[in-house]
Amino acid sequence: MTRIGITGGIGSGKTYVCNLLKQRGIPVYHCDDEAKRLMQESPLIREQLCRLIGSDAYIGHELNKPAIAAFLFDSADNAARVNTIVHPIVKDDFAEWALRQEAPIVVQESAILFEAGFQDTVDATVLIHAPKALRMQRAMQRDHATSTQIEARMAQQTDDEEKRRRADYTILNDGTADLDRQLDQLLTSLRKKHQDVNNQNVNK
Repeated sequence: MTRIGITGGIGSGKTYVCNLLKQRGIPVYHCDDEAKRLMQESPLIREQLCRLIGSDAYIGHELNKPAIAAFLFDSADNAARVNTIVHPIVKDDFAEWALRQEAPIVVQESAILFEAGFQDTVDATVLIHAPKALRMQRAMQRDHATSTQIEARMAQQTDDEEKRRRADYTILNDGTADLDRQLDQLLTSLRKKHQDVNNQNVNK
């Protein structure tokens, strides 16, 4: 099995590209969605969040989202402390999920793939890239937000050029580039690498 990590800044079109991969029969694990589920369901996360924030982190069996949000946005240090609780559980959950899949290629999608250290759980990383102006336009339309709000969110993310340097592959999603062709090339390259590794192991 080959595990791909897909990342990209706000408005890059990660979800759209992942949907194209799903249409090809490739399972996708969305880290943000699964993190929210795990914060609700994981006893270990619940125990550690209550220790960090207090008993009002949960109301009954439900995550107290306003209390969590207030703690997160109070300081960058608070956000980092929550991340040290949640991210390792997400890593383990992805590993378990991947083992249950029967497809030869699986995808992990995360806006903070490198920031969270999730690149350590995959065999190759892919950046979905689009020009900043286009990303802003997409995000403003999608979220009904102002340019100032989107700029602020972009400022909290790692610069795309830094992600580009760290990623193994880049997919251009500027509205004109042929995404299907790029995905075909990506998957062909990954399958070849996987086959080469298998051949090397057989010849040892």
